[in-house]
Amino acid sequence: MKRDYQELVDEISGLLGAPATLENRDFGLVAFGAHDSDDDTAMDPVRTRSILTRRSTPAVRAWFEGFGITRATGPVRIPPAPEAGVFRARICLPVRHRGVVLGYVWLLDAAPGPTEERLEAAMEVAARIGVLLSEEARAGTDLSREFGAALTAGADWQRDMAVAALRESLGRDAEGPHTVVCVSPWPDEPPSVRTVPSAAALSSVAAPGPAGPPSLAALIRLRSADALAPARTAADRLCSTAGRGATAGIATARRGLADLAAAWHEASAAARAAAAEARFGVVTEWSAIGPYRMLTALPAESAADPAVRALLAPAHTDLARTAEVFLDCAGQASRTAAALGIHRQTLYYRLSRVHQLTGLDLNDGEDRLLLHMALKGARL
Repeated sequence: MKRDYQELVDEISGLLGAPATLENRDFGLVAFGAHDSDDDTAMDPVRTRSILTRRSTPAVRAWFEGFGITRATGPVRIPPAPEAGVFRARICLPVRHRGVVLGYVWLLDAAPGPTEERLEAAMEVAARIGVLLSEEARAGTDLSREFGAALTAGADWQRDMAVAALRESLGRDAEGPHTVVCVSPWPDEPPSVRTVPSAAALSSVAAPGPAGPPSLAALIRLRSADALAPARTAADRLCSTAGRGATAGIATARRGLADLAAAWHEASAAARAAAAEARFGVVTEWSAIGPYRMLTALPAESAADPAVRALLAPAHTDLARTAEVFLDCAGQASRTAAALGIHRQTLYYRLSRVHQLTGLDLNDGEDRLLLHMALKGARL
């Protein structure tokens, strides 16, 4: 289908005598015509960014939409705006199907410009593009539903049916190496697969566990099972789209679709760990979260152990933090005091208060293990 888009974009370029660019309605790049002009102003910053990064910024999108392109049914001429990085005027051909705008064809405008007859012919080609985009959107909706069902189905037979449908939709890609990415929280409907590098399917689902937050699941194609770079690139882009506070987790790479549910649990657990521990960063892998691989599998109520409940009260935040850092530092007082920026005597006083509140002996291995798990679990 990508070849079909390219052929139609080239047809418009030939009709209007200017290189055309096709973007979907989210301003994600779909196809662009060859550019062989010696005019440096033809490749202004907005056009260059769109081609190189395959997307436009929210500010550029809002600026163009201000000219009514989302409602237009015919060509829209847009004047240059050097202050916005738009050095050349544009012609926008809305791509619609059954009254719904699905994308835009962009061309640079120059006097005297194309005739009305040629623009009308170009709009007919844009309508054919609209049919393709509509068919792709319907296929993407089906894929999203099948992928979501494969991740969240309660019964084995339901999951098996969803995986079989997903495998058929993906074709040969189904048996290749892939991983699952979880982005949480996710504020809206899933974006177009075209806007996410290496994505095979996207679905908005609830994270595992009771009252799990709305999350985005992404099935990411990999070149090999030991190279997760495409997944990290996709996760970085999705987190920037989701906004501040979103974190992403990446599951272990797998071949085939049999273990999708397990991969989803890994990815969502890693996203939870990233939200709990700043040291993991916004995007982290299941293999990197250490003890959180076990902690995320425990029921949420397990963190509220009776012995530790008093220490977790808001009034004792400093004491809880001191105990956690002390245990992170393997009980080494000098390292703990340095990490917290406090005097050793202050540390010893706080640890005695922890003992009074919990009744746990920090010289006892099992007591230390219980306290450490409870403090880490409380972060989740």
